[in-house]
Amino acid sequence: MNPSLREEYLKVLGITPWSLRTTRTPEAAAVAAQPAPTRASALAPPLAVLTAPPGAPQPAPARAPQPALREENSDWGELRSRVAACTRCALSKTRTQTVFGIGDPNADWLVVGEAPGAEEDRRGEPFVGRAGQLLDSMLRAIGLARERVYIANVLKCRPPGNRDPGPVEITECLPYLEQQIALLKPKIMLAVGRIAAQNLLDTEMPLAKLRQQEHHFGAARVPLVVTYHPAYLLRTPTDKRKAWEDLKFAREVCARVER
Repeated sequence: MNPSLREEYLKVLGITPWSLRTTRTPEAAAVAAQPAPTRASALAPPLAVLTAPPGAPQPAPARAPQPALREENSDWGELRSRVAACTRCALSKTRTQTVFGIGDPNADWLVVGEAPGAEEDRRGEPFVGRAGQLLDSMLRAIGLARERVYIANVLKCRPPGNRDPGPVEITECLPYLEQQIALLKPKIMLAVGRIAAQNLLDTEMPLAKLRQQEHHFGAARVPLVVTYHPAYLLRTPTDKRKAWEDLKFAREVCARVER
């Protein structure tokens, strides 16, 4: 990327540019070596596992194995139609429309948020408004245009009042996201925000302890990196520098992955 253009993007993020680090700090490495606890829940089977040190035993799954994905074998068109007609949970009664996802179906990057907000519910597109503009700036800061990634949410419908998703809502909606991932086959997933990260990783660990680690999602073990939600960064701009570190780390992880 042109250095001057890169500096302009970083100014939009409100952080001071610096050179890309090729090694991780001892503190980050120490955090990555700690196994993460899982939480028991009534959700679907384990979707992601935290990376453990070489030779360390894998933790027991927190969820019981279940049959093949509900949406398995559906293509993009069929899956979109199923989402649009979905009435599996009570959110179907309060939504304006479903928010399927948007972007390049051949993208290397999949950005996953929590759920649609009021503007997303109105327009049917994820990450619009001020949070969407900041997400676009964050992506451009690492050389990615919005059109080159795929953006989706854990939930396809807006919870009333933007409340946190409920367990039943997560259980019923996750198969749609799982099939999107199966069709997309991304090189990396970027989970933005605590709710998305905790549900994808099946953990109650705080976001601060999930950052700066390479996690893996599902049977295909798609690399997954966690960072702050753009809406949070708008409220807490002092954490934009940390988000920049996460983005650089995600870019390093993606560079190591082969299709």
